[in-house]
Amino acid sequence: MSISEPARARGRRTRARILECAADLFAAQGHSAVSVAAIARAAQAYPHQITYYFGSKDGLFVHAALSTLLREARRLESVGLRRRTPGAFRTALARTALALPAVPAAIQAMSIARVRPELQPVAQTYLAVLFRQAEHYLVTLLDRRDWAVDRPASVEVRTFWSAVLGARLIFESGYGGRSTDVDLAGLLTVRTRQDRRDRSGG
Repeated sequence: MSISEPARARGRRTRARILECAADLFAAQGHSAVSVAAIARAAQAYPHQITYYFGSKDGLFVHAALSTLLREARRLESVGLRRRTPGAFRTALARTALALPAVPAAIQAMSIARVRPELQPVAQTYLAVLFRQAEHYLVTLLDRRDWAVDRPASVEVRTFWSAVLGARLIFESGYGGRSTDVDLAGLLTVRTRQDRRDRSGG
């Protein structure tokens, strides 16, 4: 039996605990109001462990914000499964996605990563998982319901999430109106296969 395994397991638990506590603190107080020391206390860890696992407070924030977005995005799956028509599906998905609490922090995390080259691969990895997760869900649902989209599923989900993030960015930047002013449901092309054939003249 390897004597190094318990140390690795402890390390994984410590990292997961730091990430969970940081996500809670950032969600409650915001990025700037939370210190590394406060995160360490909440996670029963040492400040240097945060640096060891995440590089910096900004690095931890990017991980926490985008991992939270991934978890919240899974809520869309159950919301979509309860809708029996493409129109109801599009509307429910759009409303739920625009209202996800994690979206503003995710936008901030991507802004941080944009100017921190060492964090760009982190953001890219989380976004790749988000798109892959969404594409798998969409393809499975289309097959189950005998629905279709007008473009490749990969393009559909990237277009959808780009619109979600962009709409919330505009709203969070102080522009008048609401994020729901964007017709995100109309952006989605999910429809029955018969409706798609009728629209294409087939």
